Amino acid sequence: MDKNAVYKTNSFYWNTKGNDFLGVIVLPFFGALVSEEKCQLFGDVSGKKMLEIGCGNGQSLQYHGDRKASELWGLDISEKQIEKATQHLTSCGLSAKLICSPMEEECGIPEDYFDFVYSIYAIGWTTDLEGTFCRIASYLKKDGVFIFSWSHPIHKCVVAENDKLAFNKSYFDESWYSVSLDLAGEGDLTLSDRKLSTYVNALAKAGFVIEQMIEQSDDEIMQSLDDNSDFAKKAKMLPLTFVIKARKR
Repeated sequence: MDKNAVYKTNSFYWNTKGNDFLGVIVLPFFGALVSEEKCQLFGDVSGKKMLEIGCGNGQSLQYHGDRKASELWGLDISEKQIEKATQHLTSCGLSAKLICSPMEEECGIPEDYFDFVYSIYAIGWTTDLEGTFCRIASYLKKDGVFIFSWSHPIHKCVVAENDKLAFNKSYFDESWYSVSLDLAGEGDLTLSDRKLSTYVNALAKAGFVIEQMIEQSDDEIMQSLDDNSDFAKKAKMLPLTFVIKARKR
């Protein structure tokens, strides 16, 4: 895996196709069928310094700004997403320090500074999970909190076929692969589906203690789904999203 090739491929997608295919997941939602309003992982953020990894269009930063966070910082690999975030936050009367850089790289973010670092469906894009978690730990104050969400790895292994769920890939396969998002082949992304243990072990190595993990779906949101969709069938049988709250030791 050539990380520079992955940067180029994925940043091109977010600079051009944006959220056309993948859509956008922003707070109060952590992902499919999991919400901050129900989980209360952040709690009261008033007066807190917040850094978002993979800030996208800035709506999750706005969520915390509206709740009186004292400082908003955002990092994203895409120049276009940084532009969108700047425009959106300005229109909301909020200021933020936004940096365009891969999350794996040194980019001038202060160390031992933040109360919260968080990432909503973005951490899985990293080409270096252990290195990224170590950087995030360095940004946090002692006892600072790191919260992130991503697609649950079992979700990627299972498909709905003829009213049944079937495995279509190995849970243990973490190799990088290319996904084409349009018929012209112009919307390629490069991804790796990591095991839950890979995330847990990388957190431990970076000096984090896990306080909470959520993988169950919200019952109220579930009830609003079309019961006949493949998505709903999977959601009733297995987790689609996982969220981890960890604290820096």
